[in-house]
Amino acid sequence: MCVSASVCIVIKWLCVGWCGSCLMVLEMFALGCSYVDAEPSLKNLSADFGKIPEKQDDLLQSLGAPHVESFNYVLREGLDKAVKDILPIEFELQNGDRIRIKFESAKLCSPVVPPGSYGVKSPYIFPTECRQRGITYKGHLITKLSFKINDVQLALVEKDLGQIPIMVKSDACHLSKLNPSQLIAKGEHAEEWGGYFIIGGHERLIRMLQMTRRNYPFAVTRSSWKQRGSLFSDLGIMIRCVKDDQTSTNNVLHFVRDGSAKLMFSYKRNLYYTPIMLILKCLLDVCDEYIMHQLMAGYEEDTYMKGCLMNMMQALHEEGIHTHHEAKSYIGKTFKARFYDVASWTTDEEICDFVIRHSLAIHLDNNEDKFNLYILMMQKLFSVVQNKCCVEGGDGLMMHELLLGGHLYLQLIKDKMQVWLQVLKSIILKKAKPTAGFTLTNSELNWALKKSGTIESSLNAFFATGNLHTSSGLGLLQDKGLTVLAENINRMRYMSHFRSVHRGAFFQEMRTSEPRQLLPEAWGFICPVHTPDGAPCGLLNHLTKYCEVTSTPDPQIVANIPSVLVSLGMVPLKGVRLITLNHNEQFVVLLDGKVLGHVEKREAPRLVDRLHILKTDGKRVPQTLEIVLVPMGRKCGQFPGLFLFTGPARMMRPVINLAAQKVELIGTFEQVYMDICIYPKEAYEGITTHQEVTDTSFLSNLACLIPLPDCNQSPRNMYQCQMGKQTMGTPCHTWHLQAETKLYRLQTPASPFFRTGHYDLVGLDEFAMGTNAVVAVISYTGYDMEDAMIINKASYERGFAHGSVYKSEFIELKSQKSHFGLDPERPELQAYLDSDGLPHPGILLKEGQPYCCYYDDDEAKFQIEKWKGKEDTYIDIVRLCGTLSSQEATKACIVFRIPRNPSVGDKFASRAGQKGICSYLWPEQDLPYTETGLIPDIVFNPHGFPSRMTIAMMIEVMAGKSAALHGLVHDATPFRFSEEDTAMDYFGKMLEAGGYNYYGTEKMYSGIDGCEMKADIFFGIVHYQRLRHMVSDKWQVRSTGPIDVLTHQPVKGRRRGGGVRFGEMERDSLLSHGSAFLLQDRLFHCSDKTTMMLCQTCGSILTPVIIVQRHGDQYQQEVHCKVCQEKGKVEEVEMPYIFRYLVAQLASVNIKIKIDVIEQ
Repeated sequence: MCVSASVCIVIKWLCVGWCGSCLMVLEMFALGCSYVDAEPSLKNLSADFGKIPEKQDDLLQSLGAPHVESFNYVLREGLDKAVKDILPIEFELQNGDRIRIKFESAKLCSPVVPPGSYGVKSPYIFPTECRQRGITYKGHLITKLSFKINDVQLALVEKDLGQIPIMVKSDACHLSKLNPSQLIAKGEHAEEWGGYFIIGGHERLIRMLQMTRRNYPFAVTRSSWKQRGSLFSDLGIMIRCVKDDQTSTNNVLHFVRDGSAKLMFSYKRNLYYTPIMLILKCLLDVCDEYIMHQLMAGYEEDTYMKGCLMNMMQALHEEGIHTHHEAKSYIGKTFKARFYDVASWTTDEEICDFVIRHSLAIHLDNNEDKFNLYILMMQKLFSVVQNKCCVEGGDGLMMHELLLGGHLYLQLIKDKMQVWLQVLKSIILKKAKPTAGFTLTNSELNWALKKSGTIESSLNAFFATGNLHTSSGLGLLQDKGLTVLAENINRMRYMSHFRSVHRGAFFQEMRTSEPRQLLPEAWGFICPVHTPDGAPCGLLNHLTKYCEVTSTPDPQIVANIPSVLVSLGMVPLKGVRLITLNHNEQFVVLLDGKVLGHVEKREAPRLVDRLHILKTDGKRVPQTLEIVLVPMGRKCGQFPGLFLFTGPARMMRPVINLAAQKVELIGTFEQVYMDICIYPKEAYEGITTHQEVTDTSFLSNLACLIPLPDCNQSPRNMYQCQMGKQTMGTPCHTWHLQAETKLYRLQTPASPFFRTGHYDLVGLDEFAMGTNAVVAVISYTGYDMEDAMIINKASYERGFAHGSVYKSEFIELKSQKSHFGLDPERPELQAYLDSDGLPHPGILLKEGQPYCCYYDDDEAKFQIEKWKGKEDTYIDIVRLCGTLSSQEATKACIVFRIPRNPSVGDKFASRAGQKGICSYLWPEQDLPYTETGLIPDIVFNPHGFPSRMTIAMMIEVMAGKSAALHGLVHDATPFRFSEEDTAMDYFGKMLEAGGYNYYGTEKMYSGIDGCEMKADIFFGIVHYQRLRHMVSDKWQVRSTGPIDVLTHQPVKGRRRGGGVRFGEMERDSLLSHGSAFLLQDRLFHCSDKTTMMLCQTCGSILTPVIIVQRHGDQYQQEVHCKVCQEKGKVEEVEMPYIFRYLVAQLASVNIKIKIDVIEQ
């Protein structure tokens, strides 16, 4: 199979000529690698098209893999580790009993029907049922708690904390082990990849957020740090510590301008600053000489650093802190009142141990390891302060990893369980307070457990809104927008959700552009094309097609890494005391934030090369090991050392290890210090170590679907990534099972003649989107100016770009006694509704016609729901939703199908980012035609090419024409052509072979008079996309209506009955047409017209006042100017209210506006 595929590639490239990318593809076949851009073909014409595959596609499954793997980690081990780390609740009752409550275990169950349910064929609940019924796909969280009274252990108590959401395709989901045929039988797609949650019937996804790389101390400058205290500088060493259960916290070693250093740690969102020397003394019971020796190892010649350290040590002794125990007692006494989670009878030293365990380098369990880490951070801090190494910054991708949905989900569960324990404690204390001699018995305990409630509602609220409410903040910079709706507008849109990574809403409000910059180190990990324009530009990015997100490695292999390093030449820390080392010629070795030892400078490159070979094998070290050797000797470079990372949620991508001739995964930090070539001819012997797997591996899945993006202007490729996600297509196959709020469907999609190999790899023919259109590039009428385009009316009548919009509506009854049914007093309803009060599927519904009738028991009358839309619709599906509980009210789901055929004003676009608006449905007989009688479907203005520079669309016109002529599909993968062998030449020769003009032009004849046109017309086939932006959804009419309270001008928003935005350009347009009175009507009479008093003497509208005086039984109003008094001449004038608002605002800053009025 591989041989025949490679032969096909050779044949194709014999026509075009050999290039580097072709050699690369053949080399990849020789390696047996799966990272190959395939050749597109007409699979939809083959006999195998449409057959259910035996197994799922690996590339498509990789879309949901990071999300599913992170959730499976929660199920396998994460939840157990989190439960062990939850703090027990300890308190004392009035009778002196000491109570200790702790979670012992927790288990997340699969979704099943409640026990005792009647008429159930299977106890399992599947995702499609939840979508159709509009409910949440959830399972029970069963926990066990231990209770101790005066250190006497009671029996374990089981507590159900409610039903919480389950990720689709995870191990807790019933779809996890099913093959494609079984998935289809359960109402899913054959390539269902999961990774999302079903909340209230909607698919919601936890966003992947870019976070600081875990367990690595990096140098940062932040101006805001100067506000943290007196003499604080903007320099510091920051480390984001992450434990095995994904709990994270930040430690920052601040440089203070008096030469000292303070360590920042946090607890419950409160920040604390402590001298680093005090922390070092608390960690180990050693003498001052040992601490100084460790700090100065390798820096013996640094007198500035030595002087600062001596001053910090002296400051401790001046405070009376001389020993290890005195330091721990000082810390405990200082923080005892602030750490309220600790029992009141805890000693000061135990408080200090609590602080060290839960706030300082929490990823390390050993105090000695924490001591060694802070020694390294101190050495790095003083190197940065003295400009011996550079500031790394937190915006580079090499300092980033991802926060995955499963990991955030685990932290949220842990936080809610901790809060639940606090609630249980408060319930018990509240019960005990008014009762003298209260004793916690089993009955009292069970009563408290019933009153404590569950965590179900808080988790459901998080998924439904994306808003996070926690006591600790979970180490995040934002608490909103953490979940998004996985919109299924089309396949492109749906796929992109699972590969998108967000920098964070916090950075969107920043005025600096640094977080948005695309730095060179992002090559191969973040797509440079696939990012939206506007506010989220550069913040919402997408992973490249081959970028992988690491999962939790095998702990046994990770534990074996230190012994492997020792065998390769590393000197462990315990051996340093026995061997005299020259630290100036030694690299420090750091594994996941733990200092392991040192390796000689001359031995380090050999050790790293050997590690790379072992990594490709994956037996002695993990295949996801990231090996970073930061070299010495660079002037103001990064802090040197050998840094190894094995943790989850890191971005890695495949490259070819030239020495091993195998595919190796490399990380973002690792890549910076590697020499990687793209083509074999670019490799330098002895320098280049790796090669790209393909020349398109730096693009995302969507960017790889753009035909020949290397021939387009860069912004056009960005536009296509966005417009491709807004295209009407085939979002799903399960139309009879869907209950989405809104879906778009293209009735007659087609497979493009000109497409990339990636199109076939992701199987887009199964979810087709777009139409092949015959395009004539000609200025034929005035209706094709700018972005306008003309559509052949006959093509429209044949079904060109016809589509539908599906809308689902749930009708939920208010009580159990309510029911669906016909109102006996309204016999006319039988023409629209069945006897059950629900409509007949397939009937046409017009505005004001009923589609549902039910009896409302609360109001004791029948209620009728009527169609309120302006468009005619069809009833597509009617389903009555069952319930699993007798207390649930009945509800029905009705799916409406609204035909949406193209109309004037609808938006279309080619795949080159050439968007256009349908300006006219032109009669076929009036359009130009070719010598063979072909009439174009679309007339495109040629002026759209020079300004947009979309050369790929010009190539597509020729390629589509030749493909239709020869009955094949052309490869539009980028970098397949060169300046010597151009695409124009290749497709031009193919057109010549078919009897057409080499340049793709044809003689055409006018449809008006039948005369031959003098110019040759560029004529061919282009794959056009119909976008979801339609006039029917956006038309807006308003005379008068709601106005803004402040400005008195119309509010915005179609739903609110607001006005259309009318700017300067629109004003100029009306003026150019001489529509002055229309302009006055729109912007004045129907906007904020108001009557005001104006003093003609002083020209002010603020000084006239109205005084009401009483003359006998009558009241009279007198108007006069407060400034001019009787001299003032006050008149009524009409003017916009916003002008009065402007005058008032200017007056508040002592600016007077004088208005001159001329009477007419």
